[in-house]
Amino acid sequence: VHLIPVNPIREDGLNPKSRKRIMPDLLTEPPAIDPVYEAHVYCNIPTVVERSMEGHAPHYFKLVSVQVLIRHGDRYPLYAIPKTKRPDIDCTLVPSRKPSHPQLEAFIKHMSKGAAAQMDGTLGSLPRYPSHPLCEMGELTQTGVVQHLRNGQLLREIYIKKHKLLQSDWAAKQLYLETTGKSRTLQSALALLYTFLPDFDWKKINMRHQWSTIFCSGSCDCPMRNHYLEEEQRRQYSLRVKNNNLEKIYVDMAKIVGIPTRQLRASNPIDSLLCYFCHNVSFPCTNTGCIGMEHFKVIKRHQLEDERERQEKKLYFLYALLATHPLLNQTVNRLQRIAEGKKEEVFVLYSAHDVTLSPVLSALGITEARFPRFAARLVFELWQDGKRPKEHFIRILYNGADVTFQTSFCKDYYKRSSKPMCPLEKFVNFVRREMFLVFNSTSYYDACRRRPL
Repeated sequence: VHLIPVNPIREDGLNPKSRKRIMPDLLTEPPAIDPVYEAHVYCNIPTVVERSMEGHAPHYFKLVSVQVLIRHGDRYPLYAIPKTKRPDIDCTLVPSRKPSHPQLEAFIKHMSKGAAAQMDGTLGSLPRYPSHPLCEMGELTQTGVVQHLRNGQLLREIYIKKHKLLQSDWAAKQLYLETTGKSRTLQSALALLYTFLPDFDWKKINMRHQWSTIFCSGSCDCPMRNHYLEEEQRRQYSLRVKNNNLEKIYVDMAKIVGIPTRQLRASNPIDSLLCYFCHNVSFPCTNTGCIGMEHFKVIKRHQLEDERERQEKKLYFLYALLATHPLLNQTVNRLQRIAEGKKEEVFVLYSAHDVTLSPVLSALGITEARFPRFAARLVFELWQDGKRPKEHFIRILYNGADVTFQTSFCKDYYKRSSKPMCPLEKFVNFVRREMFLVFNSTSYYDACRRRPL
């Protein structure tokens, strides 16, 4: 038996990659799994103007806070397929090259003046925008920058122009900005903020560094989270070895590139192939043959099947509850403070990864959501009822779709209420109490240490 190496679990309890499923559009989505269609959705190439449901509420409701969790934009692969030429993609920013954005040129100029910003820890040494003629591994591409310039512009139209969340003389204390220590997450955050803020003043930008990809800050010690993640990796491995079609494809690809099959698996070819696919570059060839669309489809289809089984088996869900509690608890604490009338931090941005967003969606019970695409955004809106100012409500949106009533804690409320959003206390109660019920616990600390019966 060849044991396939899984990526080592880091201190924050995360393996660097666990793969791919955005809200279904029932009018256009093919009924059966179509790996090519799903890959296009995942690439999120900026083309048509996006419609979104952010900022929708009855006229007497007042928007008081917005918290946004994003995945970085399109990036160069993290892994290379051995013995093949790396995809030839240029990571310099060229406004005349597609995809582009009307503000891309101004963004480049402004980013070069970033010395006044306050950047935590190692963030200060990271470049403010991508700039290599041949992308480095994991580097944000021009597509990735444009995706977040568009995100920022879309959110500005709604939250700044329509709802006046921030005035033109906004203060640094009204923002809370946090990113992991990767250039792709920092640059994605800066691109979004550049088109979102009424005035991008470097002196007011205070970017905090988060060392953990699950944003667990000072609450990362959780043995049972790691236990459920290991169980989930075993489930992934078991599904993979049962898939004969996948095995044949790996054997065939390994012959083409002239390496052992297990070495090809370990190089995570889908990550690299998605880059070729998203950038419309031909898959790699050698003297023995070419990797083709059929190889890609089989691996992508397996990913989607894995995602479906992951939902059914619930191991990932148990991992997700423990992995995301620190971040959700921080979110709830902030929303409560703002509901009590404290005005700071009305706009929050966490710039993160697929392995950050995916468990948050799972923990909230949003099971219909696909795996986070490039530049995915999850938004928490806090609203005040103008008729009863003490009452506050939340809306949750994923890539512009309102998913508030897909959450486990607000499904039932929707059936009984005419209000188009969820009472804040339902979310608070979920994070403080209900998240631990499945572990037969009453606290995060206890749930992290209680072995299943």
